[in-house]
Amino acid sequence: MSENKFVPFVPANTNMAEMTIRALLIGLVLSVVLGAANAYLGLKAGMTIAATYPAAVISLAILKAFRGTILEENFARTVGSIGESVAAGAIFTLPAFYIAGLWDPFYSPGNYITASLILIAGGILGIMFVALLRRIMVDDVELPFPESVAAAEIHKAGRSSAGNSKFLFIAIGVGGLVKLLGELRFFAVYWDKFIVFAKQTITGTSIKAKGGILAGSPEISPAYLGVGYIIGPRLAALNFSGGILAWGILIPMILYFLLPGIDMESLKTAMIAANPGISPDQAEQSITIGLIAQIARYIVKPIAIGGMLVGAFYTLFKMRKSLIAGVSRSVGDVKKAMAGHELNIPRNEKDLSFGWILLGIFGVAILTFIITFFIFHTTLLVAFVAATVLLILAFFFAAVSGYLVGIMGSSNNPISGLTLTALVVTALIMVLMGVRGQEGVAAVLGVAAIVCVSAAVAGEMLQDLKAGHILGGTPWKMQTGDIVGVILSSLVMFGVLVLLNNGDIAQGVRDGYQGGFGSSNLSAPQAGLMALLSKGIVGGDMAWPLIIAGMLLGASLILMQAKSPMLICVGIYLPLQTTFAIFIGGMLKGIADMIADRNKYSPERKAIAENVGILIASGLIAGEALMGLFLAGFRGFDIFLTDYFYFFKNPSFMISLIVLAAVSMFIIWWPLRYSKTDN
Repeated sequence: MSENKFVPFVPANTNMAEMTIRALLIGLVLSVVLGAANAYLGLKAGMTIAATYPAAVISLAILKAFRGTILEENFARTVGSIGESVAAGAIFTLPAFYIAGLWDPFYSPGNYITASLILIAGGILGIMFVALLRRIMVDDVELPFPESVAAAEIHKAGRSSAGNSKFLFIAIGVGGLVKLLGELRFFAVYWDKFIVFAKQTITGTSIKAKGGILAGSPEISPAYLGVGYIIGPRLAALNFSGGILAWGILIPMILYFLLPGIDMESLKTAMIAANPGISPDQAEQSITIGLIAQIARYIVKPIAIGGMLVGAFYTLFKMRKSLIAGVSRSVGDVKKAMAGHELNIPRNEKDLSFGWILLGIFGVAILTFIITFFIFHTTLLVAFVAATVLLILAFFFAAVSGYLVGIMGSSNNPISGLTLTALVVTALIMVLMGVRGQEGVAAVLGVAAIVCVSAAVAGEMLQDLKAGHILGGTPWKMQTGDIVGVILSSLVMFGVLVLLNNGDIAQGVRDGYQGGFGSSNLSAPQAGLMALLSKGIVGGDMAWPLIIAGMLLGASLILMQAKSPMLICVGIYLPLQTTFAIFIGGMLKGIADMIADRNKYSPERKAIAENVGILIASGLIAGEALMGLFLAGFRGFDIFLTDYFYFFKNPSFMISLIVLAAVSMFIIWWPLRYSKTDN
């Protein structure tokens, strides 16, 4: 009995509709929508959510209404979830071109073509490498693939019921509505105020000191609450601890010694002259808050980046056994995969032909050479080396990414750490070859971007292939569908980034702050890290004292045995209102779990409540993201809805607290209430 052969849910000899036009169209729409939602979330909060579950629930609900098959649902989910991995690769790297000053303005026809080629190249490379390794990895009993099993169970359970899709769709509506009401000033999105703690003159010296702190509220954001709920109270608290370090310790300390050297009275006079309606106290508040924003942008963020650098490598170090195992297996896996493409194999074991796989791999290498040589204007040798390094790094990181997804799921896949490693290796090679200047920085970012997308797509693709393996899907059809999904998502993704960037720039011009990628609204922490490192290593433009201070901070967190130094440093990088809102979301999950434990819910009831809660949180994220993209599109054309309609000129924050309480009750009460029924 130890040699039991695996039997999929749909046997190999079953002739069932799978790669249909309607399943493909549903998957493509989901790919674009979920990819755009994750791009919005990642740029603002520095993290993405796995799209497998929402894609599974939505494809199940739609295809069940049209009497679709379970294999059609599997195919649609596979195509639909790939957009999230393209988005992850895009947001971690493409904004770095803007932050590094290479693409300013961000949009141009040439930049669109370059970005789309980078994303397509990375996506196809990831799919080809996974097609090469699939048969070995999905059959590996040491890889549990927890999220793949969960996704397969959603489809199996959906055979008797449409499941909980209604929660997802209602939550999407709630998230979009709250975002729109905030835009129309029905409530204040967040509140902040500089509170003075001390004013003194140190006798015997010319130093004047003035102390204070910027007190603020969580942003009333369904997306951030949803993120906090999904990652849970422990990780949300770690993220918020970084916010406390930045806004409760670092910035007040810097401000304490910086303010005495500023001629506040002259600045207040100038501001009052420009804005006759404000009082001296309001002018001082505005000036101080603006100064704090500059401290956060130019001093605290580089410190956070140094900490993120240490945190990323520490994360990879903790996974060293898994990483070494993944790398050591990869070469042998290729030989096994090549030997496994014999004729007359079952339908559910057929991958893309080996010839097409090789063609795709070498096609991406040629495309990388073209991008590096003709677009980034490097030498022939540098372009050749870049293409070669790309293939080596992408192969190993695709294998490692797939291996880690098999152990932990794609939600915990350290893509940013893998990308950071690829960037540093590529940058050092470029420097050794004598590459300098903007061309070198662009080439490094381009290679890192392709590797990043490749690793992200490889992990997501292998997760979906494992779910398909359980359900009885046809691998080559799923791989073909993902190629189409990657191409479409890549062609659309740059437009999503342009919308968000231009919209924030326009908002910044209107409200008096420096908008675009890297601003408080679009923090893009990973892209900021990539830009700083590439410019620092290749261009010699590194803020080393601040970076080293951040690295020492990261090392101290590791020595203190902090659970996630990387997450803490991301919290230092992000605005306070963002980490505060994520923390509130994590606390909501903690409260829901506490209620379930206190009332002694059965394991089945807890599972129902948790699944519904995750769907609601995912819906809140998607709803706000889609509405945010819609509003950003208007701002990009200098159209602001509040020029035509708004509820209040100065909305009360009491309304904001009521909205926050209502969304909090929604995300806690509804899953617990629904779990009482026999669902």
